[in-house]
Amino acid sequence: MLIVTTNDIPGHRIDAVFGEVMGLTVRSRDIGSQMLAGLRSLGGGELPEMTRALYESRQEVMARMVAEAQQRGANAIVAMRFDTSEMGTNWTEVCAYGTAVFAIPLAEGQPGATGQSIQLTKTG
Repeated sequence: MLIVTTNDIPGHRIDAVFGEVMGLTVRSRDIGSQMLAGLRSLGGGELPEMTRALYESRQEVMARMVAEAQQRGANAIVAMRFDTSEMGTNWTEVCAYGTAVFAIPLAEGQPGATGQSIQLTKTG
């Protein structure tokens, strides 16, 4: 599945729009990681436990968003964004959202075709 943060895909024609799709998770921080991160924050720098938790959350919501898009018949998502917010003192909400579309690569000679889209039409 092709996922872009732009509103269009260079070298592709959007043939159908299936609407907004999203993936959502709410995570609580485990007390051990939270305490260790609290101690590390005293010295400054990256908090690897929190970075790992956020990375895993983003991967999870991306997978959920892609699954929803595939169920609708999409092969791409445009205008993809992340949203994160705190819920209470220990919960974090992570959301990925975008617009599910069916995108067709443009072949050589078509206006707007790119090297990538031409290659996709030759191997597709």
